[in-house]
Amino acid sequence: MRRAFRLSTYAFVAAACLYAPAQAEDLQFSVYGGYQTAPHSGVDVSDGTSFNAGWEGKSFSTPPYYGARAIWWLENFNYPNLGLSIDYTHAKVYADEKTLATSGWSKFEFTDGLNLVTANALYRFPQEGKRWTPYVGAGVGLNIPHVEVTRPSGTTFGYEVGGVTFQAQAGVDFRITDRWSTFLEYKGNYSLVNVPIDSGDKLKTNIITNAVNLGVSFRF
Repeated sequence: MRRAFRLSTYAFVAAACLYAPAQAEDLQFSVYGGYQTAPHSGVDVSDGTSFNAGWEGKSFSTPPYYGARAIWWLENFNYPNLGLSIDYTHAKVYADEKTLATSGWSKFEFTDGLNLVTANALYRFPQEGKRWTPYVGAGVGLNIPHVEVTRPSGTTFGYEVGGVTFQAQAGVDFRITDRWSTFLEYKGNYSLVNVPIDSGDKLKTNIITNAVNLGVSFRF
């Protein structure tokens, strides 16, 4: 949990450095939580083990699902509806009981986070005279999972750089005041996870996470 917090902090430090010259633009910080799920995915291990993993999200179990992002809307570049964001998401998945029985493993999860860090482009659809603003976005980045595997050959417990993650999102922002707003969105990620586990083996799986997020934003 502590490591995941540090990852989110690093993401925001990077965002602050990137956006520092843009203090006159529309800079927005957001935090969110929600309900996240993941469909089944195939798992391949370099020792020849192969099985289909059923995933549970358990969004509200400790550690919970959550995220944060920084957005720079390109107001002063005459593109007021375009934005750039850095987004950190503490997504997570647990292998279900059927998967554990099939694989013979006693634990298989990424529960201190898949830890998705992405750079994104956003487009908002302003509604003149209304507080509602729909938006869409897409981006790419890294997944940095906390790998937890316990199997007869040994135990793996630690953070690894898993590989590339792709992100898509669509939502609606509702202005409460000039500075504060709330939003509801769908966010999906496709993560290519390739990580070392015990005995010098490699584990590969491609995880899709689907989330419905509710959050709050503050504009500078």
